[in-house]
Amino acid sequence: MGGGMHRHGRMDVREGKRQSDKVQNGYLTVGLSLCLAVLLSLCLTLIDGVRRNGARLEIECITDIGMHSIMAEYHRELMRQYNLFAIDSSYGTDLCVKANTEAHLRKYLSENLNGRDDLFSNLIYGDLLALSLEEAELTKVSILTDYEGAVFRGRAVDAIKADVGLGLLAELQGWMQEVEVNGLEDGKEEAEKEALDQQIGQWITEYDNTEVETEEGGVETVELDNPTDGLEAKKKQGILKLVLENEAALSANRINAENLIGARMEGMQINRGNAEYEEPGDAEKLAEKFVFQEYLLSYMGRYGKVSAEDALQYQIEYLIAGKNTDADNLKNVANRLCALREAANAMYLLSNEAKRAEIKVAAGLVCTLIMLPELTPLLEGAILLGWAYAESIYDVKSLLAGGKVPLWKDDNSWHYSLSAALEGDLGDSSQDGQGLSYQDYLRIFMMFTDTDILTARAMNMVEADIRKTPGNSAFRLDGCYEMVEARIRIGSSHGFHYEITRKKRYQ
Repeated sequence: MGGGMHRHGRMDVREGKRQSDKVQNGYLTVGLSLCLAVLLSLCLTLIDGVRRNGARLEIECITDIGMHSIMAEYHRELMRQYNLFAIDSSYGTDLCVKANTEAHLRKYLSENLNGRDDLFSNLIYGDLLALSLEEAELTKVSILTDYEGAVFRGRAVDAIKADVGLGLLAELQGWMQEVEVNGLEDGKEEAEKEALDQQIGQWITEYDNTEVETEEGGVETVELDNPTDGLEAKKKQGILKLVLENEAALSANRINAENLIGARMEGMQINRGNAEYEEPGDAEKLAEKFVFQEYLLSYMGRYGKVSAEDALQYQIEYLIAGKNTDADNLKNVANRLCALREAANAMYLLSNEAKRAEIKVAAGLVCTLIMLPELTPLLEGAILLGWAYAESIYDVKSLLAGGKVPLWKDDNSWHYSLSAALEGDLGDSSQDGQGLSYQDYLRIFMMFTDTDILTARAMNMVEADIRKTPGNSAFRLDGCYEMVEARIRIGSSHGFHYEITRKKRYQ
């Protein structure tokens, strides 16, 4: 019996031990379950964080790729001919609309979101991120023609400012001041010459073929004429016949300005951007205009520097004159240049005592014959202006031939004698000389041209030139974006969405 009790006791101990082990195992299971739940929550949280952060990173990368892709579609001809970068929103069609560029942006974004090259990438991106494009729109665009062409002018300045020194600007300002102060652009000499000729003509009508008594006591019939009649006959031939070596080689190119950007701007028929543009201050505008002019001189043709592919051969002359044909533009600039030189030459003759004495002698000889001393001042003025005109023809002809002419002449740079000038033989020219070149005089005329007018005409030339190239017959500058800002919305099938805004500009 004692032994039975002993076995029973040992069984109770074993049973208690088993129950204790069960309790401990239960505690361990609960502990592991709790730990696994925490670890699983942590893992799921980390996976969700990875998904969201990975999606955010991919969206930013894909957005940058998409924006760079549409910026890489800059117009090739615009860059090749004028070193200007801009997106052509027409993409070779007749329609310049923002929707075209938005469609290209959506295409690049979608292809980068959906394009998978291998199974691993498909599994990772397809299951983990599951991104898709929901919306892509351009919220802001800056067009080259915005702010009356100020954006175009600014981009042109950026394209060349690193290569242009401002030393020439100070010299150009000095030339302009001389022209303004002395009224060399007034053109009053021609009107003054016409008035003098009219008065002299009245005297000639009254006293021509009059009989005068000779020293020997006889009678002689005097034929009275204006000493500058030969020059006036030459003048009626037209400026281009007098200053061009070979008028037959003159360009016959013309444009239809009514179809170009300048006319559309006047008619308010252009596309407009909505981006802000900071124009230079008043203190910087002169320097900007100077650099812009240097850009135009570098990228556009002129007489003596032409390109066969240009719509007009004399483009700089068009910027100054605004005519539709090369011949009219060159004629306008040549006349303006001749008038400026005539004014400067007349001032030189007035200041030169020796040449004034020659003029007085020539006028006195005519008046002495008919004993009309009151006619002497009129003839002196006509002869002086005629001599100045003959010299100005020589100057313009020399400039167009590649020579140089100083703004103010001296005895060494003066060419025609009085007798040669009055004879009207104006065939001389020179490719040498010191002073200003034809391009320098164009600089002066451009600086005197209103900036907005100069810019509009420059844009006309750009448009006309690009339209001559294959596939660009409908090209429009008001469809060219130099800056775009896009708002992009991308979502995931896992329930989250991202919105991102990016702005890109050609620098």
